[in-house]
Amino acid sequence: MIDLNSDLGEGFGVYRLGDDEEILAVVSSANVACGFHGGDPQVMARTVRTAVEKGVVIGAHVSYPDRAGFGRRYMDMTPEELTWDIVYQIGALDGIARAAGGRVRYVKPHGALYNRIAVDPTQAAAVIDAIVAYDRNLPVLTLPGSAVIAAAADSGATTVTECFADRAYTSEGHLVPRSRPGAVIHDPAAVASRAVQLAREGTVTSIDGTPVKVGARSMCLHSDTPGAAILAVTIRAALGDAGVPIVPFAS
Repeated sequence: MIDLNSDLGEGFGVYRLGDDEEILAVVSSANVACGFHGGDPQVMARTVRTAVEKGVVIGAHVSYPDRAGFGRRYMDMTPEELTWDIVYQIGALDGIARAAGGRVRYVKPHGALYNRIAVDPTQAAAVIDAIVAYDRNLPVLTLPGSAVIAAAADSGATTVTECFADRAYTSEGHLVPRSRPGAVIHDPAAVASRAVQLAREGTVTSIDGTPVKVGARSMCLHSDTPGAAILAVTIRAALGDAGVPIVPFAS
């Protein structure tokens, strides 16, 4: 089985980003922006209401305070600053989710923070401290081999690993930086084929053609990729045809 998650609710004000409603009809988990890289109270409320209506599990998509850079710029924050920024974001989304009849069930860091805590034990520990302070039962969605896995184990928190069907991998199992050509895969047939390979075999073909082992319980579909809604439908259909059940990792 595999969970399908997507980063959603990343527009704000009059600015819309992604095909949220279409993707919420396909995925099993929604990583909802909490206002720091995207989203605002109205967008958050609209997104979680739709998620609740469709039976999609809600996760807090937390970020550095970097709206202008869409959360994709690294920031040097003290552990205390980062911890309470994360608590703030989880609490904001959880309050809105509860008002809509749902609640936050997991946490997924966004962008630069996601990549930073994969290799930085100090910031990884700060993120885990925030989750433990708010609700230690909330699992954290992260990359296999991430530093946050060790930090979570030290604190008794839970991690869930994920993979990406529409992103290229290096031969070391890392995501190819978006600044490099070919980092994002747009062809629906290629993405669907990779999704089935990841779900059934736990491997992916790297950008240089070598097979890489990637064990994951969840698969991320980026909502801001052009044609994301078509990719999401194609992936779900391909997984269904391959006999792979779509089941949320959190409940």
